[in-house]
Amino acid sequence: MNHNLVRSIAEHSRPLTGTHDLDELIRRVEDSRFVLLGEASHGTSEYYTTRAEISKRLIKEKGFTFIAVEGDWPACQAVNRYIKGYDKDSASAREVLKAFDRWPAWMWANEEIIELIEWIKDYNASGQADPMVGFYGIDVYSLWESMEQVIDYLTEIDSPDLEAARHAFTCFEPFNRNNEKYAVSAGLYAEHCLDEVSRLLTAIQRKKHLYPRHEELNLNLQVNALVTYNAENYYRTMVVHDEKSWNIRDMHMVDALNEVMDYYGSKGKAIVWEHNTHVGDASATDMEDAGMINVGQLIREQNPPEEVFIVGFGTYQGTVIAAEEWGVNFDVIDVPPAEKGSWEDAMHQAGAYDKILYFEEGNKHLFSSKIGHRAIGVVYRPEYEMYGNYVPSIMSNRYDVFIYLDETKALHPLSFRETPIL
Repeated sequence: MNHNLVRSIAEHSRPLTGTHDLDELIRRVEDSRFVLLGEASHGTSEYYTTRAEISKRLIKEKGFTFIAVEGDWPACQAVNRYIKGYDKDSASAREVLKAFDRWPAWMWANEEIIELIEWIKDYNASGQADPMVGFYGIDVYSLWESMEQVIDYLTEIDSPDLEAARHAFTCFEPFNRNNEKYAVSAGLYAEHCLDEVSRLLTAIQRKKHLYPRHEELNLNLQVNALVTYNAENYYRTMVVHDEKSWNIRDMHMVDALNEVMDYYGSKGKAIVWEHNTHVGDASATDMEDAGMINVGQLIREQNPPEEVFIVGFGTYQGTVIAAEEWGVNFDVIDVPPAEKGSWEDAMHQAGAYDKILYFEEGNKHLFSSKIGHRAIGVVYRPEYEMYGNYVPSIMSNRYDVFIYLDETKALHPLSFRETPIL
């Protein structure tokens, strides 16, 4: 263990004992337009509840206008419509979360997110929000659902682009909503639908100012068309170029985020909830050596430094919701104590309590050496984590702030039936 690092953490970190200890974080956001809130797993309760408290304060005290999450656009639109009062039928957030029915549904269909959704709905209804606060999914996976929403919307408004959309999507019909089947065909046999969806996206982008803005219908069309184009590219690429498909996915998330920001105009201020591997600047990790980029890096490159604020999260030990293989049932899995010599181990050695560490000009040099930083995905095998779950990172360049929670517990998924991901 690097004892100098442990001493530096102890000296510069501050105990995190309650929401009042977030006052300084909220102050430091200052004039940021993008606040990126990470997580070290997709199945840890405290990451959700802590991000929810930060988000509520950013909305109420700093005027942030929407939350963008690592989720599918169509499913998150069900939440967005509910919190803005467009949905007149759903009685509760719990009911709305049934829209998240595809593996890994627990990421958003969980008990922890319900309170935040109901809070935003009440806040919007109170008249304090101008514009109303939104909730959007910016991930790339919803190829088939997004195609369906494009067709449904163009049909509803009797658009002249309807036939072009139907023609474009006919190309996908032989694959029967199977992402893997399309990926193999497009990636290995060059049988893909790129030209068709490219022409459709171009047509919709060219005419987007002509589509009705009522209940954000034009934004919904625009992003669903973008998802279709980028998802086709993602699935076509993933079979033969894993790193390239990662970049396509993260570039899509930035494109979708920017579409929402453009929709909100000068009042746009985004809170982004995604895994640390997406929001923590990839240029400060060994991802850069593999030619990989991510959301945090791209947002920093596209905007002035004072407009971007990145918060990382981590834990020493506890439990997590994850699965042992892709697409199988989730379980509560024990998270063992962090590997010796890792960032999380150093944070623990500096004091076995929750803490927050701000990286700033006076201390960044103390945290400028690469160190392993734990990342747990939806698939997790603790017995093998030392071989692939630690990302070498320069922590003071990867984040602006790091929130450390010494021992955490598993998320509480809702008991809905999930459709296996294909």
